[in-house]
Amino acid sequence: MSQLISKTPALLGLAFRPFFLFGGVFSAIAVALWIASLNGWLSFNPYGGSYFWHAHEMVFGFVCAIVTGFLLTAVQNWTGIPGIKGRALLLLLALWLGARLALAIKAPTIISATLDLLFLPAVIYCLAKPVITIKQYRNLLFVPILLLMFVGNLVSHIALWRGDFVTALQGIYGAAWLVVMIMTILGGRIVPMFTANGSQTTKVNNIPALEIATLASTLFVVLCQASGVAKLIPASVNFFVCALVAGIQFWRVLRWRFWVTTKVPLLWSLHISFLFMPLMLLLLSIHYFTLAWPSLSVMPIVTYSTAMHLLFVGAMANMILAMMARVALGHSGRPLIPAPIMSLAFIAIALAALTRTVLMWLLPSASYWLLNTTAFLWILAYGIFAIIYWPVLTRPRLDGKPG
Repeated sequence: MSQLISKTPALLGLAFRPFFLFGGVFSAIAVALWIASLNGWLSFNPYGGSYFWHAHEMVFGFVCAIVTGFLLTAVQNWTGIPGIKGRALLLLLALWLGARLALAIKAPTIISATLDLLFLPAVIYCLAKPVITIKQYRNLLFVPILLLMFVGNLVSHIALWRGDFVTALQGIYGAAWLVVMIMTILGGRIVPMFTANGSQTTKVNNIPALEIATLASTLFVVLCQASGVAKLIPASVNFFVCALVAGIQFWRVLRWRFWVTTKVPLLWSLHISFLFMPLMLLLLSIHYFTLAWPSLSVMPIVTYSTAMHLLFVGAMANMILAMMARVALGHSGRPLIPAPIMSLAFIAIALAALTRTVLMWLLPSASYWLLNTTAFLWILAYGIFAIIYWPVLTRPRLDGKPG
């Protein structure tokens, strides 16, 4: 067994290693290409055009890579069955990389779409197999979410092929909303425990009724938004629903006691990401308020895209950075103490979220500078992560264990 371990490169020891590293690097490159193309600094004509590519790749390229790394690492802890590694992991990584390259260079549609669409089913197989083997069916709840994300990707490709950009974008947004459900489920599982352990305080037990209300209400919003049904519902109803769910999510987040985490970067960064969830829902409720009662609105109109970017850059990107920083240390046998410069990365990505959303909403005339500032802050945050965590993710565990 030890000989097999020694022959497997550390980078391929567990799924978090390559997907965190390549996913983080890819996100910085993708944002750089997007902002350079937007500013006219280079001619970039990827699959579907630069706007579709940017939206698609930040969800199905970047976010899906990190979700894959996290879930295919966590499933080993859940089941006790060794996670995907070595040659099998290399093939899965190659499929992801091949799809990213094909889309970027605008390879023939059949090649680009096929490579891209094969990835999530492969991940689902790797996730479901060990869970089914030991009949731990409660952890199969992530499988239908990933399946629906695959459907969203399929819709985006088919709609793009038919020239229906609105539906193509709906497929991408739909998948992003499903990640909200993943975050909501994981939040209740990990944040109270991480907070107690990291801050050396008593763990806050979940209130069953609050957890059910959070999961059920969030699921309702997610299904309405992901499916496009929300477009058929009166704006006034959407306003009340989003405001209600924002309040429930905010109550839940407050119970996790952000204030005890201020001296622990791996904790306060995680709490910030979950705080962006109710803030995103609040901003979305304001969007619907201005649609339902335009004469009552005294503020600039909040576009749907602005609210979604608070989800993308605020909740998702912050949680991803915080979780990668923690999981990479823990699963490589290192103390849960990040390099001091990671605090700058955490602050940068949080500021990027506010710059791209709240500031652009309140100062639309400064959109050009705010977009460029957002891109700079994102590249800074994930660039720091790539540099600091490169040796962590490419070298063996400090304790000599596999993984």
